[in-house]
Amino acid sequence: MSITEAPDITAEADELVTSLMLRPWGQVSPSVYETGRLVSLAPWLTGHLERIDFLIRTQRQDGAWGAPDGYGVVPTLSAIEGILSALTREDLDTDRERLRDAAERGLRVLATWLGNPLELPDMPAIEHIIPSLVAGINHHLEGLPDQAPVSLPGAMTYDSLHLVRSWVKSGMEVPEKLLHALEIAAEEAAGAPGIHPTAIGSVGASPAATAAWLGVRGELEVHEQARGHLEAVVRLFGGPVPVGLPITVFERGWVLSWLLRAGVPIEVPPEMVADLRAAIGPAGTPAGAGLPADADTTSVALYALALLGAPCEPDSLWSFRTGTHFSTWPGEQGVSVSVNAHVLDAFGGYVRRKPAAAPRYEEAITELAAWIRERQSPDGSWTDRWHASPYYATVSCALALDAFGGEASQEAVRTAVEWALETQRPDGSWGRWEGTAEETAYAMQILLLTRGATDPRRVHAADRGHTYLSRTTGSDHPPLWHDKDLYVPQAVARAAVIASSHLIRQTRARAV
Repeated sequence: MSITEAPDITAEADELVTSLMLRPWGQVSPSVYETGRLVSLAPWLTGHLERIDFLIRTQRQDGAWGAPDGYGVVPTLSAIEGILSALTREDLDTDRERLRDAAERGLRVLATWLGNPLELPDMPAIEHIIPSLVAGINHHLEGLPDQAPVSLPGAMTYDSLHLVRSWVKSGMEVPEKLLHALEIAAEEAAGAPGIHPTAIGSVGASPAATAAWLGVRGELEVHEQARGHLEAVVRLFGGPVPVGLPITVFERGWVLSWLLRAGVPIEVPPEMVADLRAAIGPAGTPAGAGLPADADTTSVALYALALLGAPCEPDSLWSFRTGTHFSTWPGEQGVSVSVNAHVLDAFGGYVRRKPAAAPRYEEAITELAAWIRERQSPDGSWTDRWHASPYYATVSCALALDAFGGEASQEAVRTAVEWALETQRPDGSWGRWEGTAEETAYAMQILLLTRGATDPRRVHAADRGHTYLSRTTGSDHPPLWHDKDLYVPQAVARAAVIASSHLIRQTRARAV
């Protein structure tokens, strides 16, 4: 990678890549949902008062927590249940008036939401998480005067939650994807024999799941490995905790692929390349220890390796194939266009490096491109189940189709470009709810990483986007990625911004 680059971009990119080695568990934002679960499940854990303070500080003016459009339901329920737990336990050194006020404000907004038709986002385990939190809140409210119980939204029931708890209680092996939300099993999770922590002491790559499995032993057995893991996570984040950790492979795959695809000159440590390759087994790779292998992380890791000049046979992806498309994991309920775009990248990137392998993947590449095109919205965008923003889904699909979808995909790419041009905000940014640096970076990549990038309209729009990025340097990225609640993989968002800044600078240089 010997392209001449402005020293600030090169230095920033190299510092980011180095940070992946220095913080191998990942750089992730704290989660209201997960922090609320630790307030409820682990009051004995270091940082308890800091977690309560985090919940109070992040409450919105209207009494809710989280983002609009139904995204606030899970974090609001979790924060209220955690605060009510602290109140009913009469936790030491807490401001009870402050807690009571936060809980009452949250309950009022919940009553408004749940008393009207409510559209919920497609989030992992939401059908289990909401009933478990509503049940917990109503248990606390039984001892409080003048408080009506909270209702379940819509057609949601407790049936599936009861089935999960019975499964965990039976001692049967628990599926890996369910482990990530083990806290829904409540007291049945504590010491459940069908659950085995990872080598680092975590359960399901989730602080809440790990605390649920520990149960009361967490307080009594201070040298228990799982407690040690939780203490380490708390020290990393100062009390509040993220919704998922570690995310080692996921973070490295996305950071490297964003930077390399944009041509950012970076020095990648050879041990990182070796680790990425070693992570891909016959069943693919998980995002991090304690999670199931998934087609998304596997595809992005494979594509990053191809860009690094170390292509790895993408055979492991075939186990995720479902007809003409690919699931995130076998048996997935729902479908993701971004996952399929990343599979297209993985197959196309490998064939580009290994042309002799083309016959093995050509049919799947053609089918995938057609499947992705068919799911494009009339306005030119795509939406997805793993990210709240259409700009993420659209950059994933547009770039994969432009690179590997053939001439049949060029009209879809052109329509996506037009959508990006039409949806730019007056301040030069892009975003679903407001302009954000992350979403602006994705829109700039749609304009500058697809054919026709020298179109003056695109360059002008990208220039305005870059001006916005320059004004917001150092600002926090709002949570947009889907997990049990919205979160930010901070290194990934930062890589997208660096990549887009590099692209517009290179475009300007070519125009001189």
